[in-house]
Amino acid sequence: MSYLLPYLPQLMVAWGAYIIATASPGPAIVAIIGTSIGHGRNAGLALAFGVLTGSYTWAMLAAAGLSALIRTYGNALFVLKIAGGLYLLWLAFKALKAAMRKEADNVLPLEKQSPSLRRLYLKGLGIHLTNPKAIFSWLTLVSLGTPQDAPHVMPVLIGGCMVLGVVIFMGFALLFSIEPVHRGYRKARRGIEAAMAGFFAFAGFKLLTARL
Repeated sequence: MSYLLPYLPQLMVAWGAYIIATASPGPAIVAIIGTSIGHGRNAGLALAFGVLTGSYTWAMLAAAGLSALIRTYGNALFVLKIAGGLYLLWLAFKALKAAMRKEADNVLPLEKQSPSLRRLYLKGLGIHLTNPKAIFSWLTLVSLGTPQDAPHVMPVLIGGCMVLGVVIFMGFALLFSIEPVHRGYRKARRGIEAAMAGFFAFAGFKLLTARL
């Protein structure tokens, strides 16, 4: 491991950037928090695992030279941007419908209302795979944390990010799935769902109008 010591400051900067980018409020974090509060720990963890899978899919592609592919297939990135924006608007519509639902329509036990874990995993995967900004984040991290004269550092960079991602995403899922949070959610459900709808709508419009 001593061969990594000269590159440790550069790795620390890249890992710090990853923590800030990952823990900052965004569509993935908002979805994890809302799912964990509304449907419990297992649901939140399933969605978080989907987000992690999408994130590290882009990590592997970035490490494999995704920037060259982007230059070659620029139109594909535009299509991905449109798909991601529309997906976020669809999530906003779903959250708005939930916010408009009266309490009388929300009396089933928590586990009876929850979507399947597979569906939640795919939702988390879709949020991250259709977000072109995640691609550029990983391209930046790879260039930031991997010296040109030391490509062997890249697996360490990505491995560290994977550990941090598990702690952050799973931590949000576990934190917001505890029972006191559930009780608070039941009291403020419609407001929380409305806030999520507004956030997803804002993120969707911002993504659709962003210049890549």
